[in-house]
Amino acid sequence: QVPLVESGGGLVQPGGSLRLSCATSGPIFTFYTMGWYRQTPGKQRELVASITTGGRITYVDSVKGRFTISRDNAKNTVHLQINSLKPEDTAVYYCNTERPPYWAWGQGTQVIVSS
Repeated sequence: QVPLVESGGGLVQPGGSLRLSCATSGPIFTFYTMGWYRQTPGKQRELVASITTGGRITYVDSVKGRFTISRDNAKNTVHLQINSLKPEDTAVYYCNTERPPYWAWGQGTQVIVSS
């Protein structure tokens, strides 16, 4: 199992920005399409952005134009820049592989958007 450690969340006002980071370890990271997911209580975890090893990016419609995913293969990290935050973006954000088999889920990082 590859450890995943998310960070960067916090409390932010609507319209604000955050930069989430996901740290992994080992060269295996470079072989996988990685994704950022989010989950709110009572709902299924949702894939919101993914990035292939070659940098091809996909976003769910609700975050297009506001979220930017990136990866640094040399540092085994994946980032999610979130701009123009909305209250409905409030969730716990996780990173993992874009499709099964998933690695062990990390603790996630909480994003709260509230005035």
